[in-house]
Amino acid sequence: MIWKHLTYSGWGRALRASGDMARPERIDALRALPPAPAIGNRRSYGDTCLNSDGPIIDMTRLDRLLSFDDATGLLEAEAGVTLGEITRLLVPRGWLLPVLPGTGFATLGGAIAMDVHGKNHHNAGSFGQHVSAIRLMQNGKARQITAKSAPNLMRATIGGLGQTGVIVSAKVQMIPIAGETMRVRESRVGGWDEHVALLDASDATYTVGWLDATARGDALGRGIVEEGEIGPDPARAPRAPHTVPLTAPHWALSKPIVRVFNELYYRRVPAAGRTVTKRLEDYFFPLDKIHDWNRLYGKRGFHQFQCVVPPDQGPTLHAMLTRIADSGLGSPLAVLKRLGPGRGGMMSFPMEGYTLAVDFPNRARARGLVQSLENDVLSAGGRLYLAKDALAAPEAIRKMYPELGDWAVAAAKADPDGHLETDMSRRLGLRRA
Repeated sequence: MIWKHLTYSGWGRALRASGDMARPERIDALRALPPAPAIGNRRSYGDTCLNSDGPIIDMTRLDRLLSFDDATGLLEAEAGVTLGEITRLLVPRGWLLPVLPGTGFATLGGAIAMDVHGKNHHNAGSFGQHVSAIRLMQNGKARQITAKSAPNLMRATIGGLGQTGVIVSAKVQMIPIAGETMRVRESRVGGWDEHVALLDASDATYTVGWLDATARGDALGRGIVEEGEIGPDPARAPRAPHTVPLTAPHWALSKPIVRVFNELYYRRVPAAGRTVTKRLEDYFFPLDKIHDWNRLYGKRGFHQFQCVVPPDQGPTLHAMLTRIADSGLGSPLAVLKRLGPGRGGMMSFPMEGYTLAVDFPNRARARGLVQSLENDVLSAGGRLYLAKDALAAPEAIRKMYPELGDWAVAAAKADPDGHLETDMSRRLGLRRA
């Protein structure tokens, strides 16, 4: 196996690491490697996929579909295959992954390690809840675990940030679908109360809200709520994605430009709303239509802040959104969703309540704002999403994740010498909890 010395980053590009990287193509090659953290397409935003001055294993060449049962929808696939590729191959056969995040470039292994959620979390739970078996590589030896054979290790692995072993492959239960398109009801909402009320009242299978993070006063919280159902219409031909060819200058997402973009995006939906038909991929993976969109934030990159707070803490989110709008630092990418109680592992992010995600350029003032917002989340009894974090303090994470101690014990048992630690696990002291 050839190791290459590379400098790499997560999707936010604000934090970087240098080290030796291997890209095995077969399980035998993976088994022969010394133990090291595994990464996929690096779609997590912060430092969970970084290992500064240490080795890292890129799993993206282990991307095969190993088996699929057309009668039951049970899929077994290697960890490096992307969720978008699974969607492309199996949707025409009438099957869809039960949970899909906002990008199809996430890998199967990454989806399990982060226990991702989607626009249907309120009724489908998190990704890990639909995984029936995981094959783990630990010190060169592969073993299959299930909720029955190794319940503690299974819950430590789902959402476990790759700290219990290298995820080699997994079995996932797909869901049957009757079409290849989405019928989407788009509703324009004028403010916070209307936005939250529509999310609460929605009985759609898939629901998500876009927020204008620059709106203030009575318009605070205005945006668009999308409610989707899979429809029987024939699939449309995909459009070629656009690409951001160069890193944008620092003013590309300046306050005036973001404000104009948000105004136009808000006005694209008529006041009375509308119903549109979209390709499944366009609905589930909207940002994938612009490759390398993270370059729009310039050389310094960006931070995404994503939190969830309990259902009775809506006023806390309102106050946080007020400070974001007053700061003038919010980006065009701000999302509000209603989550249910489902979660697959000890360190899984979801909890019942509202989740808010906002991007900020990597500047000192933005970092200070994010840290103050994190304090609000802690006071509200919520938590931060580790797949997006790059700034949180260890003390806050310990309070937000009540099963962290049990998880740390399981991780230490699975990896006693700490070979799988990453920049994030060290920064937050996760393994020492």
